[in-house]
Amino acid sequence: MWEPNDLERQRLEKLQRIRARGIDPYPHRTRRTHTVQAAVSAYVAAEAAAAPTGDEPERIPVTVCGRIVAHRPQGKSSWAHIEDGTGRVQVWIKEERVGEEAQELFNKDLDLFDFIEVSGTMMRTRRGEVTVLADDYRLLAKALSPLPVVKERRLEDGTVERYGGFTDAEERYRQRYADLAVNPQVREIFVIRARTVRAIRDFLDGEGFIEVETPILQPIYGGAAARPFITHHNQLDQDLYLRISFELYLKRLLVGMYDAVYEIGRDFRNEGVSRKHNPEFTQVEWYKAYIDYHQVMDITERLVAFVAQQVKGTTTITYQGHEIDLAPPWQRITLRDAILKFTGIDYRQYPDAPTLAAAMRERGKQPSPDSTWGKLVDSLLGSEVEPNLIQPTFVMDYPRDISPLAKMKPDDPTHVERFEFFIGGIEMGNAFTEINDPLDQEQRFLEMGRLYGADSEEGHPVDEDYLRAMRYGMPPNGGFGMGVDRLVMLLADQPNIREVLLFPHLRSRDEG
Repeated sequence: MWEPNDLERQRLEKLQRIRARGIDPYPHRTRRTHTVQAAVSAYVAAEAAAAPTGDEPERIPVTVCGRIVAHRPQGKSSWAHIEDGTGRVQVWIKEERVGEEAQELFNKDLDLFDFIEVSGTMMRTRRGEVTVLADDYRLLAKALSPLPVVKERRLEDGTVERYGGFTDAEERYRQRYADLAVNPQVREIFVIRARTVRAIRDFLDGEGFIEVETPILQPIYGGAAARPFITHHNQLDQDLYLRISFELYLKRLLVGMYDAVYEIGRDFRNEGVSRKHNPEFTQVEWYKAYIDYHQVMDITERLVAFVAQQVKGTTTITYQGHEIDLAPPWQRITLRDAILKFTGIDYRQYPDAPTLAAAMRERGKQPSPDSTWGKLVDSLLGSEVEPNLIQPTFVMDYPRDISPLAKMKPDDPTHVERFEFFIGGIEMGNAFTEINDPLDQEQRFLEMGRLYGADSEEGHPVDEDYLRAMRYGMPPNGGFGMGVDRLVMLLADQPNIREVLLFPHLRSRDEG
């Protein structure tokens, strides 16, 4: 139960006084005619129209609504700033216009963060600030808990320092609604996120892809190496899994004679959290018939450059102090050459896990004793190579035993036609030339089960229905998956995935 603190008790007392006046502090409807931005823009336009003749600007009557973000009661003539989702404007409350009772209410019983409606005319003060001169106002919602105030001060070097607000950074994520209310720069991150998703969709639609929806609840999970969340359908008495990937369902649609399909949606992986990982995350996956992973690379670099241009207005961005050029063409390097460049290890000279692990230990590394050869190679990529790949880079040709859905290279049965791409030292996405031979795919599923064990999250369950779909004939195709959250991190210049998720997953805290 809520136990009000001293400030909240004072606000509750004000709420009681407001109700005692016969005023509903939470009315059903508003009479808004303009957003704040529209009201200010209309007055500025009226000023511009009047300027050539020197006349007074046209009177602009408005009714605007917003949260009080500055409250300066001054007796019979008081000031405030209100803010809505479009901007901030000053309001001037004068007793001679609104009446003595309304002036007293404004001065004594309204607080920072209350929502009000103000009706009046637009003007500009002697100090040059566009202002609503109020004829009337109404309380729309009394805020019973004060928000954490964020203040600004200008330093000697001219920079602006923000202080106050949440003292516990994690509390920003737990109370994202309050974080958004007081931090406009946080709100801007999620505007960038919305524009990013829209730009991805616009690009793929323009390339002739069809957007589809596939099941979130699946009888067999697949398409990635990850531990799933398990749930239960009571009526069917059936365990189901939250999807870890869209892949196998999207490729079924190629069997059904769609040439190019994509989906943007949530995946769920029952794994740890980090600055780059959240248990539920947004992904875009697409699959296109009659192309291989080289052509997937061509589409990928055009997609990312297009999104950056749409969202940021340029393909040159800054991420964590690095200037990054997203314009094609991007660097392409094999996994073997990348690891050799940054570690000095040519992993092909060590054809099994024991010899490769020994070579890693000789260089001061501590490989996991139960890792397969492919997992050891992948660990070198993640720890030694990935942080150095700041400019956009495709890393190609991965070990077969960590890539159960990718076609083998024609001249090398130990490797597959797979790439990952990296920007800003972060792995952004994964793609293959996809297997379309059902017998090969079945063998690969069984091979992964033997290699990792039937219960290992690194293995891949055998999906008989997917194999049946393949047996009807699947065209050669290339597939692609990218974490949308990570792309937003890049475009918003944020180092932590929690900053680009409205409600990231956090460890439970005792609210008592």
